[in-house]
Amino acid sequence: MSNLFRMSRRDLLATGGRALALTAAAGIAPQFIRPGRAYAADALAPGMIGGPTGFDGAERYQYGPDTPEGRAIEAIKAMKGAGKAPTKIVLGLSDGSIGQLTKPFPAGAPSIKELWEKETGITLEIVGVPNGQEFTKTMQDISTKGGSFDIYAVEWNRLGDLAETGGIIKMDDYVAAHKPEWDDPQRGYVNGKKGVSLLNQYRGSTYGVSLDGDFQVWNYRADLFNDETEKKAFADKHGYPLAPPTTFKQLDEIAAFFHRPDKGLFGCTDLRNQGWGYTNWYQRFTSMASPNQYLFGDDGKALINSEAGHKATQEYIDALSYHSPDAISWGWPEQYGNFAGGGAAMTCAFSNLPKFLDNKSNEGSKITGKVGSMLPPGREIDGALVRRSVLWLNLSASISSQSKNPEACYLLLQWLGSSRIYSWMTANPSGYFDPFQLANFADPLVRETYHAYHMDVVRETVSRTVPSINYPGATAFHNALDENLVAALTKTKTAEQAMADTEKQWTRIARRIGEDKLIEAIKTNKQAWPTVVDPLQG
Repeated sequence: MSNLFRMSRRDLLATGGRALALTAAAGIAPQFIRPGRAYAADALAPGMIGGPTGFDGAERYQYGPDTPEGRAIEAIKAMKGAGKAPTKIVLGLSDGSIGQLTKPFPAGAPSIKELWEKETGITLEIVGVPNGQEFTKTMQDISTKGGSFDIYAVEWNRLGDLAETGGIIKMDDYVAAHKPEWDDPQRGYVNGKKGVSLLNQYRGSTYGVSLDGDFQVWNYRADLFNDETEKKAFADKHGYPLAPPTTFKQLDEIAAFFHRPDKGLFGCTDLRNQGWGYTNWYQRFTSMASPNQYLFGDDGKALINSEAGHKATQEYIDALSYHSPDAISWGWPEQYGNFAGGGAAMTCAFSNLPKFLDNKSNEGSKITGKVGSMLPPGREIDGALVRRSVLWLNLSASISSQSKNPEACYLLLQWLGSSRIYSWMTANPSGYFDPFQLANFADPLVRETYHAYHMDVVRETVSRTVPSINYPGATAFHNALDENLVAALTKTKTAEQAMADTEKQWTRIARRIGEDKLIEAIKTNKQAWPTVVDPLQG
């Protein structure tokens, strides 16, 4: 059971037989992908030194010399002038994400790859890595000293493991020199420096540049919640209005109310399968205290074998009552296919669910125009509402310590991961890099791709997101938690036994890693945890 279930988003869309109503990526392009007003070739807005041209609104993604993108391009040009720039940079990238760099978007635009090569004269060679094998391929290159890549793109919570191998470099000096402005209050990461710590740093230093926004977001069937008959029946039964739940108690009651398996409707389908389900356990556990229920204390001791851990786990088990009978084996195809077919009242998934399923181009979807988004449910604690989501998967790009041109690699990542270029890239439906920056959420192309009703909720969900374990031993820690949660779901262990056994395994893992190193990582990791709590609703 230690091999985690890894259904990639690309695999999800390829499983048309099992995943009812899903279409291939080429068939789900949003309606605005059409020729716009063409600008003259290379026509930049006044004061701009670079960026895309050729489509209406291109100036939004152009940049001046004193911007993160502009500084990166100018620095590369200076390196070329001094004869210090490489002719090629090799980027290892998940297969499902390549299209956002290689396919022009929208009509009349260049591709990201074409623009980089035009502006810098440096070839960007993108080597596809099978989805789910990013970490394995990276570790293979590091351990064999193969030097196949200049840049690795790996799941975000592998930064600690990779940094400790010495296989990726610390980027602090380059960050200081080139000023990426990731914490810019208007355009940068949600939560500013906390967001930067969450996504790019390990033990206080920068080891990655985020290229994704895999924050888990809740969706619901707006048509069901707005149905007058349903509203009356629910209010009569529970004594409060039917609305998107703000607490887990409400979530459980509303899900039970809508659970009608004989009519093809499940109450909620946040996943319970191996490799994924524990992210939904995270949300229940971390909202058990204000501002957060942490996984570890500052002394490195696990905090899960506790009243909070037992209660969260029991809730997690009890919620099976309003899921599919096959919930423990459900993965992405089943979840997305079921929701597209109108088979669930609520679910929690990647932020791309409305992009794919609430889409007129997806002719098989029965829920187009019927989807709503909501903040994660939480708990009333000390006169406030504590709501927490979680970050899971989320590709982050790191520079190989074997690269002969690390500064040029960093400049590519600063350019690619800065708010203007990234907004343009994440709006492109040809891949799976999702929005996570303030500029993305306000961008018209992004908002049309992902829907305006959804983007504001995603932005606020990001500000309430806790990190999953992202220090050394992350895989081992999560495997232990995962296996014990599955044992609890299958009733081979009680909630208390599952948490007690997880604590024992985590203690052994901590000793193997080195408790001093782990304690330092835990303390610095807490800088990324949110402090946002919400007022109670009257």
